Amino acid sequence: MWSTELTSTGPAAGPRSGERRAAASLTSHWMGLVLEELDHGVVLLNGAARVMHTNLAARAALEGGHPLEMVGPHLRARLLTDAVPLADALAGAEAGGRRCLLRLGDERAACGRANVVVVPLNRDVSQAAVLLILERRQLCGDLAAQWFALRHQLTPAETEVLKALSAGVRPTEVAARQGVAISTVRSQIQSIRAKSGADSIGDLVRQLAMLPPLVSSLRPARQVN
Repeated sequence: MWSTELTSTGPAAGPRSGERRAAASLTSHWMGLVLEELDHGVVLLNGAARVMHTNLAARAALEGGHPLEMVGPHLRARLLTDAVPLADALAGAEAGGRRCLLRLGDERAACGRANVVVVPLNRDVSQAAVLLILERRQLCGDLAAQWFALRHQLTPAETEVLKALSAGVRPTEVAARQGVAISTVRSQIQSIRAKSGADSIGDLVRQLAMLPPLVSSLRPARQVN
């Protein structure tokens, strides 16, 4: 996970140095827990692509067919065509402090396509690092949509319509999936808009897009060091 190295300036600094190390360790612990609650995948690594930390969302994405994957302790591109752009982006971030947006993958490949933001960190210290921020695969996660539905007292049927709309499903397809008439889905959308105060489907989608990225508490237990 994170590592913070503090050095003592002399014998008198011993106790205080120990307090600082303990505080840094506790901060590292809490930061790890914070990252686990984010629905955006984040990967902390160095310019050689050696991974120092991934959060829950990143691990799920990398194990679920993302254009990037873990190979031992290193992050690698699944497609050879992405290998050089990824290496250049990491080197540029670590050595030159350059930020960039990578478009990785291929629509024709099993991994599909995905955007990755490359952010340089700690350029003023000897151990520089690079942060990758992965895009979410959907506009709004199920947990956030569920809380939105509870907040506005949507019915179970309306909640399913809401989740489908947040996933980019058209009303006609929602009707086909649920085996109901399109008029039924349109009535449900009207009800959702009335309860949420949305002026249009576009406004409803905007509300969903602005929801905090929540991660479900129903997940495999993992110790954060």
